[in-house]
Amino acid sequence: MSPTTQLKVCGMRDADNILQVAALCPAYMGFIFYEKSPRFVGEGFVLPAGFPAEIKKVGVFVNATAETMLATAARVGLNALQLHGHESVEVCRQVRAAGLEVIKVFSVGDDFDFTSTGPYREAADYFLFDTKGKLYGGNAQTFDWSVLRRYDQQVPFFLSGGLTPANVGAALALEGLNLYALDVNSGVETAPGQKDIGLIQELKKNSRL
Repeated sequence: MSPTTQLKVCGMRDADNILQVAALCPAYMGFIFYEKSPRFVGEGFVLPAGFPAEIKKVGVFVNATAETMLATAARVGLNALQLHGHESVEVCRQVRAAGLEVIKVFSVGDDFDFTSTGPYREAADYFLFDTKGKLYGGNAQTFDWSVLRRYDQQVPFFLSGGLTPANVGAALALEGLNLYALDVNSGVETAPGQKDIGLIQELKKNSRL
């Protein structure tokens, strides 16, 4: 485990819950701007007053245009964009050129070909490896983390997909990986978009984050 491993809490929506989670000081907080997600923030979403400036605000998008994403980022005050669809390298470059961090997502199964990440190496700040499933994220299932040893570790990555207080220790026990952050969502929820503060505290304790 790296002593610099960060925590990202994703799928936030309710203003009071956002501030409750913010009080736990995750490095990143994610907000989903994909209408088909059960955690969609809705039209006209704004951050609640008092949101800590030191927490990086991540907008999660699926196959949106660079123009749409950048306009939303400017309106909401996002620091990073998480691209969860089939976005091109050029779209990633456009976003990054605008001064935002780019987190490019890849859905991983046992047969995932990690060479497919290569073209994005110079266009993304981070990769995010999530469980391959029917949905664009939020499948609440882990994948076989040992396959990450096949990755060349060139770009630091977020690990997502079914992380819970019970299994986070096993994720961090993997040696030799360029793991930058843990991305938690459904594994610390009481309902879609509603995070359980006790579960996040337990996860932080179990992972020493």
